[in-house]
Amino acid sequence: QVPLKPGRSLMDWIRLTKSGKDLTGLKGRLIEVTEDELSKHNKKEDCWICIRGFVYNVTPYMEYHPGGEDELMKAAGTDGTDLFDQVHRWVNYESMLKECLVGRMAVKPIAAPKVKLIPHNFNYNVLTIRMHNYICISVVFSKLLTLNLVFKSSYYDWFQTDSLITIVIYTKQKDMNAELVIVDCQDKRLRGEIIMDDHSYLVEVDLDHAVSEDVAVNIAEKVGKVEIILNKKDNIHWKMLGQPWEGHNTFIKRTDRGLFYRKCKLVSKTEVTHDTKLFCLMLPKGTHLHVPTGQHIYLKQIIAGTEVVKPYTPVLPFLPLDFQEPPCHDGVHIYLMIKIYSRGLFTQALDHLQIGDYIFVSNPEGNFKKLQVQTSEDLLLLAGGTGFTPMVKLLNFALTEVSCLRTVKLIFFNKTEDDILWRNQLEQLALKDKRFEVQFILSQPTKDWVGKQGKISSSLLSEFVKRSRRDSKVLICICGPAPFTEQGIQ
Repeated sequence: QVPLKPGRSLMDWIRLTKSGKDLTGLKGRLIEVTEDELSKHNKKEDCWICIRGFVYNVTPYMEYHPGGEDELMKAAGTDGTDLFDQVHRWVNYESMLKECLVGRMAVKPIAAPKVKLIPHNFNYNVLTIRMHNYICISVVFSKLLTLNLVFKSSYYDWFQTDSLITIVIYTKQKDMNAELVIVDCQDKRLRGEIIMDDHSYLVEVDLDHAVSEDVAVNIAEKVGKVEIILNKKDNIHWKMLGQPWEGHNTFIKRTDRGLFYRKCKLVSKTEVTHDTKLFCLMLPKGTHLHVPTGQHIYLKQIIAGTEVVKPYTPVLPFLPLDFQEPPCHDGVHIYLMIKIYSRGLFTQALDHLQIGDYIFVSNPEGNFKKLQVQTSEDLLLLAGGTGFTPMVKLLNFALTEVSCLRTVKLIFFNKTEDDILWRNQLEQLALKDKRFEVQFILSQPTKDWVGKQGKISSSLLSEFVKRSRRDSKVLICICGPAPFTEQGIQ
């Protein structure tokens, strides 16, 4: 993020969009935009961007964009969908930019495909084999040329007893686990998503009859079979599972799937520091969701009629000091450590939530792989302020489940002593586990501070970045404000 001028906050943008001012320059008309026309609007004072087939005049939004004008200009006059997805797919641009909509992209004519015919004297046989979720087509030519096309996807089946409905999803993926299965069942709508690397398989239907709120999930990890078990409300025979939604029974890229939200209840809110609080959210009864280590979720609120979304990384309710057994996740609560900004529109709205109020929570997102930690010998965590939050679960996982790690160091940067999150717990952990070391560094210390001070720099880090052995494999993870991470990477 970049500093914005006074009067250019998110709330100021929302006010502008509701002022009735013409933000497109087209006086309310919607037009069809050709690629040639789009390319002409590529300057800061005249900037159009296409996202998923819709064109927006983002010129008036330039000074309000948290990432700065230069980031918007990367997509000026072009299709910015891929760039948008890479940076902030979670942002509800339709709501934020609805008053800037110019129109749709013109549909390009598609030329008829050229078909190359096989010569009539070219003998061949076609063999089609259907085997569950595989469709194998082999075209065997007499000149020993063979073309094999294999399409692989997951599939599902369902069966019933007098009291239960069981949906069985066959993924063929080894090492299937609870973190890869997300189930939501509310108001007769069942949604079961199975994560497989950068793709996901979805079962989504309006159930034929009512079921209770309790949902059970069984996973056969070695063969990749997932069972979703529902309790019938009435002892009747179902003729069908239900009416499918648009995305039902599909296997596609997760980035093409879109985010799914469910309403979670705020059950507690406790102070961590003078400006940071620990929020505890309770998942609905019909939801099965575990946020993997290193991944985040999105919170969505409706503020002044506009959907506003922000990413947060769940933490543990406390930092365990006993690492004999892996932590037990109750599968019911999500804990978020959030800094409340005095001028932050979103965090102020969060802070005003009352116990029992609801907020929308998305599916987990992120690309972090635990294997990176499991194949390392030294782990260095660099955290700036609330950039500490992704480190909580990572630290817990490293000390609990990764026996090959020799050292785990946390270098924690803050402005003042009062800003240090979970200082006592971290110090206790360092005393408890000899592999763990924590170093607090302050940029605005008082005269009584006897520890290290300064901002992140190569010279400062060189004091702490040391291998346990000359050839040991080191993994460095960094999180914090953009200037902090940029400086750390350099």
